[in-house]
Amino acid sequence: MGKKASGAIDETANLTWWQLSLIGVGCIIGTGFFLASSIAIKMTGLSVILAFIMAATATFIVFEALAKMNAKDPQKGSFRTYAKKAYGRWAGFSSGWVYWCSEILIIGSQLTAISLLTKFWFPNIKLWIFASIYAAIGLIVLFIGAKAFGKLESVFAVMKIAAIFMFIVIAVLALTGVIGGNSKPEIPQSVNEFFPNGFIGFWSALIFAFYAHGGIEVMSIMAIHLRNKKDAPKSGKVMLGLLGIIYVTALSLALLLKPYDKFKENKSPFVEALSSVHNIEFFPHVFTAAIIIAGFSTMSASLFSVTTILVTISENGDAPKIFSQQEKKKFKMPLPAIALTSTGLVLSIVTSLLLPDKVYEYITTAAALMLLYNWLFILVMYHRLIEPTTSDKVKRVIGMILIVSAVSGTLFHQTSRPGFFISLIFLAVIGSIVFFMQKRWKKEETQNSV
Repeated sequence: MGKKASGAIDETANLTWWQLSLIGVGCIIGTGFFLASSIAIKMTGLSVILAFIMAATATFIVFEALAKMNAKDPQKGSFRTYAKKAYGRWAGFSSGWVYWCSEILIIGSQLTAISLLTKFWFPNIKLWIFASIYAAIGLIVLFIGAKAFGKLESVFAVMKIAAIFMFIVIAVLALTGVIGGNSKPEIPQSVNEFFPNGFIGFWSALIFAFYAHGGIEVMSIMAIHLRNKKDAPKSGKVMLGLLGIIYVTALSLALLLKPYDKFKENKSPFVEALSSVHNIEFFPHVFTAAIIIAGFSTMSASLFSVTTILVTISENGDAPKIFSQQEKKKFKMPLPAIALTSTGLVLSIVTSLLLPDKVYEYITTAAALMLLYNWLFILVMYHRLIEPTTSDKVKRVIGMILIVSAVSGTLFHQTSRPGFFISLIFLAVIGSIVFFMQKRWKKEETQNSV
């Protein structure tokens, strides 16, 4: 382990690289894959596989950049601390708050999704009751701290992988005629069948493939707890390799079992794919439970991530100091920071439950877009903090092209287009605050230099 960097913490540095890999899988596999992938399938058919491969490529490039910065200079604030070092206070402020806002919205979407899924078994219980229960459990996970969080996410990761593996086994048995007997592979015979809605449909679906990979920021924040900080890139390679195999295999089997236009946007493509297979009545129950676990674990990961980022923003003077004041050591994080995150959580629950379905999708898309804005900024600032090799430069350009493609693709579909403009409104608000804060920051810098 190298010399401890200024501002870094390593008193809880007890994670191995494979544990961080499992945390990554646990943080990333969520309702974005189990549910939102059905929207991408409707948009682009079997070519959704290519969209997921492109998203995985960009995800790896962004994570590798983060991992190298983490290995060189471990920082509690991860990407927003590096943004500040690369471009100044405005960059750290913007990156931190863009991420906080996007994750709060995503937390609300995950919470609403798992609450709706729970009504599958308890249709007569009010939705807000489930939402409140899951929110309370999520906050308990936040209270127990990084060490227990890492172990819990590892367990969730194994459970989710097991559920997907179960789907893969059943799908293979169905396709080979061992069970069901009526399933015939739906294999495309031409380019037009592979891209049934043309290039525009494929382009529009990219955002949902990227959304299914959201969560690497949590992995980056957790990398500070690695025993050996240089293991972060290896951890990312294993995690994304495993994730790529899981995603591509499961989606390919689902699309071989059922025509793309028969999937429903508001239902899991994996449950739908096996809906016509006989004698597996247990599957919807088991897989629904897996989706709930997936949504809860990603929600918990987001809660941990946004609270950690809020603390570092406060420590750096970009939020009131109260959010980083630790009055009682028995709590793993400052109570005011947890309180603000909880407030945002409650507001996101109320908003997501009151808004009509389409508007709710718009806000979720906007949150995913803001995550990609942060990814893009990570690649932009990377070369200022790390001496890049020729390979790094090439990968950086490829990553930026893929991210810009996903962002711009939202303009070509009626569901995601409003989300693009909503995300611009969030950026405009944060940008306006930065503009008005510039004079104050310059004044503080002048006073500190005297």
